[in-house]
Amino acid sequence: MAAVNTVLGPVDTSEFGFTLSHEHLATNAAGILRTFPELVDRPGVIEQAKATLREAHREGLRTIIDVTTIDLGRDVEMMKEVSQATGVHIVAATGNHLAVPRPFTDLPPEVIADLYVREIEVGIEGTGIKAGIIKVASDEGGVTPAQEVVLRAAGQAQVRTGVPISTHTWSPDRVGDEQVRILQDEGVDMDRVYIGHSNDDMDMSYLLGLLRKGVWLGLDRFPGGRRPGTPYWEERTQLAKQLIDAGHTNRIMLSHDHSVPKARYGLAVQEERIKYNPDGYNFITRNVLPRLLDMGVSEETINQIMVENPRRFFEGN
Repeated sequence: MAAVNTVLGPVDTSEFGFTLSHEHLATNAAGILRTFPELVDRPGVIEQAKATLREAHREGLRTIIDVTTIDLGRDVEMMKEVSQATGVHIVAATGNHLAVPRPFTDLPPEVIADLYVREIEVGIEGTGIKAGIIKVASDEGGVTPAQEVVLRAAGQAQVRTGVPISTHTWSPDRVGDEQVRILQDEGVDMDRVYIGHSNDDMDMSYLLGLLRKGVWLGLDRFPGGRRPGTPYWEERTQLAKQLIDAGHTNRIMLSHDHSVPKARYGLAVQEERIKYNPDGYNFITRNVLPRLLDMGVSEETINQIMVENPRRFFEGN
């Protein structure tokens, strides 16, 4: 077993239990809470996060990997308070999402890697809360020059610390292939790489190609359909079944990419987000896993995907 940094301190992977591999408590933008606090109902977000995670804990959830970065408005003190109140382990992230800070484009990757390593080994923003995963992101159109700098920095930080990498991708453009190429160039062991949002289309040839490179696949946008042209949860569940039937049960993880509705300003927006996913962090438990069981997937296989695979991913080879 191995110890992983959570917002409450190191936790042995044997304690992870049922894990959602790509989630958020709340997402906004860097500096919003400090500069325009009226746009963030922080007490309301905390209250709602506590309520929804307590409910999810009652239904079996034990750990979430919160891949919220600085440019997504990361709030590790909020994560700590919610984790303490709910009993759900929360792993926080270093790294960056799509909005790469402008100064990063003028820096060599090794300088940025130092920043990520500090958040892993010393702590985030003076809190002493240490990151347990490195987040990177690329989207439609492929890896931009600024995102390549971040990818290389993340790769260097991974090699130095052993902490795994989780990526945001756009699978219709096969962006995961570009990310893998860059990370391989930095010497990263592909067993330490999770290619996220790999279920935004149904292209098995792309996914099988990624698996041959040794990475993990995040099927982590349930219910789905939020982005135009992407599959709904029924198709995404069928994709998971195809990967299981193809013998890849031991390399996939399921999650939602969910954040509590109150993280978005305005009642209309919040109501729309609730309508999109009324089950929150329980959608997979209540909908996807029963559907997989109906398709003939065993309880043992589901335990492999939801419990054993996240544990093994964090433990490494």
